[in-house]
Amino acid sequence: MLLDGPRSQSVGEERRSLVPSKRILITGILAGVPALFIALQIVASRNGFLGPLESLAADFFGTPKSVTVPWAGLGLALIGLTWQRRFYAVGIALGIDIAYQIVRTLSGGPLALGNGPVIVLTGIVVLALWKWQGVERGNALHAAALGILLVFANKVADVWLYITVLAGPQVLDEHVVLVDHALADPSWMMGQLLEFLGPVVTFVLHWVYIELPLGAMIVAVWQLRRVAFGGGWPSHYLVRTFLTIGLIGPIVYVIFPVVGPIFAYGSEGHSFALGDYWPDLVPPLDLTPGAIPFDKFSPRNCMPSLHTAWALSLFLHSRRDVVTGLLAPRWLRWGGMFWLLATISATLGFGYHYGADLIAGAVLCLTIESALRMPERGWDSVRVQLVAGGAALFAAMLLSYRYLSVQYAEYPGPAGILLVGVGVAYAYAFYRTWFGPVPAEPVLEAPARA
Repeated sequence: MLLDGPRSQSVGEERRSLVPSKRILITGILAGVPALFIALQIVASRNGFLGPLESLAADFFGTPKSVTVPWAGLGLALIGLTWQRRFYAVGIALGIDIAYQIVRTLSGGPLALGNGPVIVLTGIVVLALWKWQGVERGNALHAAALGILLVFANKVADVWLYITVLAGPQVLDEHVVLVDHALADPSWMMGQLLEFLGPVVTFVLHWVYIELPLGAMIVAVWQLRRVAFGGGWPSHYLVRTFLTIGLIGPIVYVIFPVVGPIFAYGSEGHSFALGDYWPDLVPPLDLTPGAIPFDKFSPRNCMPSLHTAWALSLFLHSRRDVVTGLLAPRWLRWGGMFWLLATISATLGFGYHYGADLIAGAVLCLTIESALRMPERGWDSVRVQLVAGGAALFAAMLLSYRYLSVQYAEYPGPAGILLVGVGVAYAYAFYRTWFGPVPAEPVLEAPARA
């Protein structure tokens, strides 16, 4: 008891000391999100594309753009509710979706679900603030905030893709394709393989690719399954990494604009393509690469591959229970591995990315995960070295892709081995730090009596 008293007091003091910083963070988010949405809406309106406020209004009153994202957001919000309220929430959301679709069908509109979960998400927040109290209210608001952030992040991402076009009238695909030559042109190889495997495999991979939020929701719900029943919120879980990747990664799009093989070297690029090569023919090496002008429609969202980063984060969080540290159920571990491999196959096989994009995306994911994982450990020397090393490696990759692409193509063997090798070395350092064996505590022997 003597040992427990001071420790409990220090923990309580630590929690109380965190309250002001959390309030500042929440206040900043509440003020920043509307300002961001208004700014992006102004940009969208001036340039003739759908803005986030218009898209959000369509979720409430019109035709929602996405089905998966609103329902995945509601799935996250259900984490903070009791089973009875979960059934009510899902039932009401389904009823609203059906009612909206009946009206839409009678009006000659398309099939589009997603109004129900957005409306119910809003209702959960209103009820929690109005009627619920204590832990019940806190859990409901915390979980609903995760769902709302997922929906909001999707709205911002849609607008950001248009902004990448405005910011990058010229693209750097000529450089990246030379780097990919050192990796044995994986996009062309996978594209030909998918053509050989046929439409069934293509359909499965396409479904996995576009339904990434669903996979993330499944892993997150499993990680947070104890929250509503007194288990408390774990210090780290998938949604934190997922949202951070989505916050940092798109910034690189405007720094390093790339459209991808199917656009720059395939049929989707139309008159702006450098030829109709993908996936049957590898384009001839051009050792005088430069920035090439491209159309005003194709997003410059290749470098890095955020689909790879997100799928890798999903894979990492499907390995172990974040609370107990024990192995996750076999179905979740196999599902996480399948989602990662299928996403990588889709990004390459559909011509959306080069292999160099995937390596950069993996390094970005591991760097962000190293910064967020096990916050209770603090910023010790190992974490600092891992995060700083990952950031430096990511920056070095981008610089080498831009300024050493000719050397990649001239010395493909050594360059490819070096690029893959440094990526594997960093992944091994990540594994040893966060998943490797934990050294046993030293046992102090009592001094011998004289």
